[in-house]
Amino acid sequence: MAAPREIGTFVVWDYLVFAGMLVISAVIGVYYAFAGVGQQTSKDFLMGGRRMNAVPVALSLTASFMSAITVLGTPAEVYRFGAIFSIFAVTYFLTVVLSAEVFLPVFYKLGVTSTYEYLELRFNKYVRLCGTVLFVVQTILYTGIVIYAPALALNQVTGFDLWGAVAATGVVCTFYCTLGGLKAVIWTDVFQVGIMVAGFATVIIRAAVVQGGIDTILSDAYEGGRLNFWNFDPNPLQRHTFWTIVIGGTFTWTSLYGVNQSQVQRYISCKSRFQAKMSLYINLLGLWTILTCSVFCGLALYSRYHDCDPWTAKKVSALDQLMPYLVMDILRDYPGLPGLFVACAYSGTLSTVSSSINALAAVTVEDVIKLRFRSLSERSLSWISQGMSVLFGVLCIGMAALASVMGALLQAALSIFGMIGGPLLGMFSLGILVPFANSIGALAGLMSGFAVSLWVGIGAQLYPPCSERMLVLHLETYGCNSSSNGTSWVTATEMPVSTSAFQIHNVERTPLMDNWYSLSYLYFSTVGTLVTIFVGILISLLTGGRKQNVDHRFLLTKEDFLSNFDIFKKEKAVLSYKSHPMEDGGTDNPAFNHIELNFTDQSGKINGTRL
Repeated sequence: MAAPREIGTFVVWDYLVFAGMLVISAVIGVYYAFAGVGQQTSKDFLMGGRRMNAVPVALSLTASFMSAITVLGTPAEVYRFGAIFSIFAVTYFLTVVLSAEVFLPVFYKLGVTSTYEYLELRFNKYVRLCGTVLFVVQTILYTGIVIYAPALALNQVTGFDLWGAVAATGVVCTFYCTLGGLKAVIWTDVFQVGIMVAGFATVIIRAAVVQGGIDTILSDAYEGGRLNFWNFDPNPLQRHTFWTIVIGGTFTWTSLYGVNQSQVQRYISCKSRFQAKMSLYINLLGLWTILTCSVFCGLALYSRYHDCDPWTAKKVSALDQLMPYLVMDILRDYPGLPGLFVACAYSGTLSTVSSSINALAAVTVEDVIKLRFRSLSERSLSWISQGMSVLFGVLCIGMAALASVMGALLQAALSIFGMIGGPLLGMFSLGILVPFANSIGALAGLMSGFAVSLWVGIGAQLYPPCSERMLVLHLETYGCNSSSNGTSWVTATEMPVSTSAFQIHNVERTPLMDNWYSLSYLYFSTVGTLVTIFVGILISLLTGGRKQNVDHRFLLTKEDFLSNFDIFKKEKAVLSYKSHPMEDGGTDNPAFNHIELNFTDQSGKINGTRL
């Protein structure tokens, strides 16, 4: 029987490393608040003056959604369900291509600040308002989870007060985001993604030394069934297979990278369309790097505890505490390195929360304040943008309380994006890809898609699928020190498959629970998107959508693809698009009026009729 493992505690050097990361992040915010001319206009604050370069934006894109959810959730996912999660590498590739070649060209040529401006130009103000409201709800919920995640890690490894850590995260993010705007957010992301990689690398290198090399880690993972890369079962009820990850994951992540304000706001802040596309493709390398690190950390986690699972043995209270437990186990003799890992988790959170706060401020100013108060000066709008950053920072801290009862962090985060992001992706796809889609069809499609995805998503929380559908792998405790006679071992299937606080127990399973509610959580987005598109097309056809005239600038055209080759020409006009000639006569929606859309302001933004 093995002796019980002792884990370390935080020492002064750990606190110094962690505090150093927070201080540097705050200093970057202060610098960009006062560098040059400061934040003179709302465009400077929200869009960095549209003068950003591809590389820092690419790193910011990587950091924004490779958050503490990745640092804590992905290794725990691999530990429990295997390395099939690495198939997300294919998903990331498809997502970046779709975002760069379908959605980016339309948003960039219109020069919008909020992606939901597009919805009014293409449809009407009511569609825009619906999109804005759903985005705000989605982002605040998600941000609550990513604030709670590192606080949980910090509480596990240091004994810090959990809610004190939640408040500290929100305050630091709100501080530098409010002072420095998008430039501060992007450059702190660049710094923080470096901390994330350093934290992962430290754990991987030390785990390889402790376990006797990478070969040992891979051998233990193979014997434990964790190298389960190729599961081609087409059953949509299986939690993770090649198809659920590639198809469902692509829909989920495209709703993030293609139309989500937090990401789109970054790449359309680049100084040219070429730089914007490059930022997405360079970001793909960052996504692959972080994914590789997090998957290998999960395999190292299994190698270390394959005979004594800390979760089954009650040494940790949640799967998301496994990585901090490993860190304090193998790095306890190296003062400062546990602090580096917690800084790694915190860096992921700071980058995500700051980007969310900045995006929430952007859509509020563009989609609400400027429409209601047209006489406000740019200086006033800049101050209002900063005030909105403070307000949303406080709201996100409050939503962290809800995250504490949502169960496993990784699945909860992706479920939220699937349920809300899927219908939004469907609505933008209607506008960009379907010329005859009209405002009635868009609204009907959005409501239908949202209702269906919410139905399956909430049902899955209340009545989670059985363990056979989850494909849970064995976790054993025969190597743990036990007070009882003999040796015991327990498999993970005896532990609760879902840790959601909303789960309803002791109910007789019905066909609805075993089929519809057991749909893989990655398909929530797919269902929402497809229902939105199908209903939107049908209703548009029934309500005269084919009779309307739509300006081609609102659609994806072959010229958008050919523009990829503009870099080989001496002259290229990125935002200067002339309207297409149309026949005289009315249109179904004043936003399509070609006369009023001929005028552009100095930023190149299209001034459509406001309804």
